[in-house]
Formats: sequence, structure tokens, C-alpha cells
Amino acid sequence: MGDTPLGWAAKYGHDEVVKLLLSRADIDPDKPGQADQTPLMLAACNGREGIVKMLLGRDDVDPNGQDENGITPLMFADWGGYDGVVEALLDQFDIDPDKLDDTGATSLMCAAFEGHEEVVKMLLGRDDINPDNLDDQGEHATQLCC
Repeated sequence: MGDTPLGWAAKYGHDEVVKLLLSRADIDPDKPGQADQTPLMLAACNGREGIVKMLLGRDDVDPNGQDENGITPLMFADWGGYDGVVEALLDQFDIDPDKLDDTGATSLMCAAFEGHEEVVKMLLGRDDINPDNLDDQGEHATQLCC
């Protein structure tokens, strides 16, 4: 299975094409494509802040969706160190920033592992983050960044 036209446009940062596609009633803005990745995940993974905000402005896009490996849009943004995308996702009232992927990793672990200090600060500033979560190998975020 490939990606949808919206997924491709989101991934490659084609803002105007995303707007055009989102204007249609017959487009599912949360339809997963390859690896069960939604347009929001593809935009977040590639640091497409404007597109992430466009998608999050809709009621029919799940900010907590998970791909075939359990990775969320926030995890993708954390891994890439995309501060603006992370901030946009964390501004969502229904975001679960402590969600686990299939290996037991969290958003904080992704950011810490990659050394993205600003993203780690944003996550640690929240009350709904557990900095002591352990992944399936028994490591927590502070171990992963060392």
C-alpha cells in the first residue's frame, strides 16, 4: 500500500496542495497509507509545521494516531527535533504525550535519545509526562540519552 495524495503533499511540504485537498469533502484527512502512517505523521516526521497546524485544525484528524510500530505524530516530531511541530501537537487538548510505542518507548525517550534539548524541556514542562517510564529493554529516557 502506498500513500494518499494528501500524504505525499504533507510529507513533502506542499502547503497549497494540502489546502486544496483538504477543501474537498471526499478526502479523508486521517487516512493511513504506507506503514499505517497518516498525513499528520508524515508532516510531523518531516518538520512541516504549517501543514501540521492545518491538519490539527480539523476535528477529523487524530493527534494520537499510531503507525504500524505504534509511533505517534509527536514521537516523529520529537525524534526529528522539530520544536514548532512539537509545540503545535502539545497544544492539542486531547494529546497524550506519554503514549507508548510497540517497544515501550515514549516521546520523551525519542527526544532524549536524539539529544533534542528544547523538545525535552517542552515535554518535561508538562504534568502528564512520566520521566521514569521504562522501555521494553528496561531503559528510561535519561539512560537513552547517555
